[in-house]
Amino acid sequence: MMVSHSARVLFGHVQKTGGITIDRMLQEALPDFEFLPGLGGGRHARLGPALRTYPELSDYFVFGFVRNPWARLYSWWAMIKRAEADAAAGVEKAANQMDHNRLWKRVLATCPDFEAFVLRGTQEQRELQRTQVSYLRTKQREADFIGRQERFDADLHEVFDRLELAWPGTTMHANTGPSSDYRVQYTDEMRNRVEAVFARDVQAFGYEF
Repeated sequence: MMVSHSARVLFGHVQKTGGITIDRMLQEALPDFEFLPGLGGGRHARLGPALRTYPELSDYFVFGFVRNPWARLYSWWAMIKRAEADAAAGVEKAANQMDHNRLWKRVLATCPDFEAFVLRGTQEQRELQRTQVSYLRTKQREADFIGRQERFDADLHEVFDRLELAWPGTTMHANTGPSSDYRVQYTDEMRNRVEAVFARDVQAFGYEF
């Protein structure tokens, strides 16, 4: 989770929703935009633990982004496989990521393909079971603004407006997702598994396959 005390803002970074791009753009606009220390999950810390640790931040503007859960899981798998291939090709940054990311190591050790990632990974890996809602809502508090990855530029522009920050005019996306349609990657069993695991996200945000 990221924070700027000058702007009184907290950003909840849900995996594979454009968070690195948001981090970079807000770091340019807000020099004190930085990691909120002392939280499990690093950049992907959830709102609940953040506010329990720092209750004085409960009145800050809180925002995050979400994504179609079927598209999100496929993008997550594609990112891991791309990093694996880059590391094997000698790309130092990718090699460092592979060395330090415990989830990626566990996934690659047990999931030979995307089908296993969906069917087995969402049973065995806690990070792959967490709904996006759980990152941005608690019983006492929820994010003031939840953008959609599907309308990323427009929603991020709205965040800048709410924070009274000058919009840079262009969005430099840090990571590009897979080019193929996620729908063709799913069997009926996989589709149903994602719908069951992320039922709260489907209901909260109205996502469809």
